[in-house]
Amino acid sequence: MIDSIKRQWFSNTRGDLLSGAVVALALIPEAIAFSIIAGVDPKVGLYASFCIAVIIAFTGGRPGMISAATGAMALLMVTLVKDHGLQYLLAATLLTGVFQIIAGYLRLGSLMRFVSRSVVTGFVNALAILIFMAQLPELTGVTWHVYAMTAAGLGIIYLFPYITKAVPSPLVCILLLTVVSMVLGLDIRTVGDMGELPDTLPIFLWPEVPLNLETLWIILPYSLSLAAVGLLESLMTATIVDDLTDTASDKNRECKGQGIANIGAGLLGGMAGCAMIGQSVINVKSGGRTRLSTLTAGVLLLILVVFLDEWVAQIPMAALVAVMIMVSIGTFSWDSLRNLKKHPLSTNIVMVATVVVVVATHNLAYGVFVGVLLAAMFFANKVGHFMRIDASIDSDGRVREYRVAGQVFFASADKFIAAFDFKEVVDKVVIDLTQAHFWDITAVSSLDKVVIKFRREGTEVEVFGLNEASATIVDRFGVYDKPEGAADLIGH
Repeated sequence: MIDSIKRQWFSNTRGDLLSGAVVALALIPEAIAFSIIAGVDPKVGLYASFCIAVIIAFTGGRPGMISAATGAMALLMVTLVKDHGLQYLLAATLLTGVFQIIAGYLRLGSLMRFVSRSVVTGFVNALAILIFMAQLPELTGVTWHVYAMTAAGLGIIYLFPYITKAVPSPLVCILLLTVVSMVLGLDIRTVGDMGELPDTLPIFLWPEVPLNLETLWIILPYSLSLAAVGLLESLMTATIVDDLTDTASDKNRECKGQGIANIGAGLLGGMAGCAMIGQSVINVKSGGRTRLSTLTAGVLLLILVVFLDEWVAQIPMAALVAVMIMVSIGTFSWDSLRNLKKHPLSTNIVMVATVVVVVATHNLAYGVFVGVLLAAMFFANKVGHFMRIDASIDSDGRVREYRVAGQVFFASADKFIAAFDFKEVVDKVVIDLTQAHFWDITAVSSLDKVVIKFRREGTEVEVFGLNEASATIVDRFGVYDKPEGAADLIGH
């Protein structure tokens, strides 16, 4: 127990404290921006980011991952806030948390094993592109000072590690550029221009909505969408951080943790949130590894916006833009471009389709859904080709034997039926299934059709060699006559 606490909290104290500071600074403009997207006061996003980061540090299944208010979630809230107001958003946030906790107990986090590597790569590349695109408004229609500050920030981020790695270069970038901006009195956009920072600590707020079915029907569709998108982005981000740190995480615990964090956010006047790939990458690349980094980010965020708001307001957006461009470059999988010629066409199509859909719709769920669907289709098509049927006839030319090898399911069922010659004049047909496996009702139906067609032509049919699993499904769903059950067809 003590060893586990030490490993998850205090095995990298210095790195976690410094990386948490970088993340806290980077969270401020993002939380304000997402609040504006959702149509709520900036403090709603800031309180949510503080609360979610602190709670997820204790309850999450992925140490070192950053969760807070996100753009993907904010986009889903716009209509609810516009039509019904903040109180209904808080109620929807609580219900979102409940759904996510249920998902954790149902072990839905295990579904991540069905997401192929090409979908994850597409997801990563799409997010990198979206993170970069989100910085463009800060670089459009501005003075040359902004470009100079951004370039200087990127120079610090990439060159400072050659001097020392004791302090994260993104933190040095933010601090130095803030000092330069204040000393020179540059007229450039700052964090304070994004929106008013809160000057009080969050307080307990039970949503002021009627507790009846009408309220439930209003918030239910939003809560379901928020829960699904939040879990999807969190689990995908956890997978990415797993790869970056070469460690494993508990996806089902992460589902529960996200739910508890969102309930906490809703009770403190915050909006629903989830894992943030950008801030998680900042954390990891700045040296953060344990839960302490996430806790530090959340606590320091609150201290900064409530007690040090006058200083935080002076941070130039150009410094944070430089940090996020670094995140975009570091997040994008450049190997995926180099591997386009090496990888199979189907893999490339899945990856590119995921990127295109996510970037076009700004909806991570749509992109991942399309990617998973395409990957499943390509996989089914590929496995369907791994079925072979060989035919031979006895010396008298009266008995035809078919030997089936491979997987028979919905994608190979037509090929299975087409391999038989129903018009051939023979007395008996023997179908050897010793090396075959029947997976679904479509496969059973195809076997039924073959047997029935042969008998319709007056040919005797003998089927043998079914393995136990195949025999079970044939026995349950097959319709051709089996006087003693399909189990008698099992080969030994």
